[in-house]
Amino acid sequence: MTAIPQERRLVTAIPGPKSRELQARRTASVAGGVGSVLPVFAARADGGIVEDVDGNRLIDFGSGIAVTSVGASAEAVVRRASAQLADFTHTCFMVTPYEGYVEVCERLAELTPGDHAKKSALFNSGAEAVENAVKIARSYTGRQAVVVFDHGYHGRTNLTMALTAKNMPYKNGFGPFAPEIYRVPVAYGYRWPTGPENCGPEASAQAIDQISKQIGAGNVAAIVIEPLLGEGGFIEPAKGFLPALAKFAEDNGIVFVADEIQSGFCRTGQWFACEDEGVVPDLITTAKGIAGGLPLAAVTGRAEIMDAAHSGGLGGTYGGNPVACAAALGAIETMKELDLVSKARHIESVMKGRLSALSEKYDIIGDIRGRGAMIAVELVKDRAAKEPDPESTAALAKACHLAGLVVLTCGTYGNVLRFLPPLVIGEDLLNEGLDIVEQAFSAL
Repeated sequence: MTAIPQERRLVTAIPGPKSRELQARRTASVAGGVGSVLPVFAARADGGIVEDVDGNRLIDFGSGIAVTSVGASAEAVVRRASAQLADFTHTCFMVTPYEGYVEVCERLAELTPGDHAKKSALFNSGAEAVENAVKIARSYTGRQAVVVFDHGYHGRTNLTMALTAKNMPYKNGFGPFAPEIYRVPVAYGYRWPTGPENCGPEASAQAIDQISKQIGAGNVAAIVIEPLLGEGGFIEPAKGFLPALAKFAEDNGIVFVADEIQSGFCRTGQWFACEDEGVVPDLITTAKGIAGGLPLAAVTGRAEIMDAAHSGGLGGTYGGNPVACAAALGAIETMKELDLVSKARHIESVMKGRLSALSEKYDIIGDIRGRGAMIAVELVKDRAAKEPDPESTAALAKACHLAGLVVLTCGTYGNVLRFLPPLVIGEDLLNEGLDIVEQAFSAL
């Protein structure tokens, strides 16, 4: 495999003629409900670069939505997955098992928070992992109610659509949804009425009060939360909120589930985001960054909880596919060898430094937040009123795209510009990408 030069290069307009031709074919043959951020068709990708079919090289601040943290063709991932491809592609772990699945579960037990006995089950996608975490919690507790939070995102299956807060584009027209799902406030410091300094204790007290009075703690099977919210706007729950919810869950026999699908595997400058406040979840769901781009997901948790589901109650034909398991072992190897936890922290210091300087120049920047290589700016029309500005957010993203920088937006109000660079991105590319962001702001 020829290494991709780690340099931005624009040789055509974005998108170029070959991409536009492929986009016409896509429009004719791919369902319209499958969206696309940037209609540039990839030919190769690695490190901090995506090279398109026209020969343009774009700086990658998206990582396929936090998936290719180790790069899109990391040596260890390619090596291990290729070796497994040559041996066999599939037997179904539920028919004739194989070592790779077991080894991934062993690594998950070592890496996830807590020193208790742990077990895992492997699946294909983040939504599947969350759905199975709910199944396991219900089986273990004998209860049905599930508590989720404002601005949360957990997937697009029927159950996980019910868990997800945002209507468009995730839920609109797709109901009815699964019952026994209850939503409570999250500690969104930037928008908390009495200010961020009061947010953690006040929001946790409010959430616990609602759970106790409206649902009844004894009816709750699981509390499911992203320790750093993803699609909802990269909201970092105010300090004290997660520990208070975890303690409430422990005191009331509720399974506390950390959805680390976007935030896990070194992304936030720790192996898992819940480590920031020392929260040890009962179950943790992972996907995205776990396997260097191959489809794999997991539920990992306390052995006695994981074993609550009856034999045959968990699984799926492709869950824990051997090639994906091999890729995951390669991704974990890369994360350890390159110390990507430290790399994520360095990315945070560079990004927050540059973005803070921008916020002094542009009043449109209401908030800068996130951790590690999971950083966002919330854009507002007025700093005092904090009115969301989705139009400027879309314009900024488009300007970045045209200049050869892949960026994503998110947020319940569509006003958050989010940055998810690969953890292996070079310093020069990181700063060049931030130069493009700065130019986009200056052109608004």
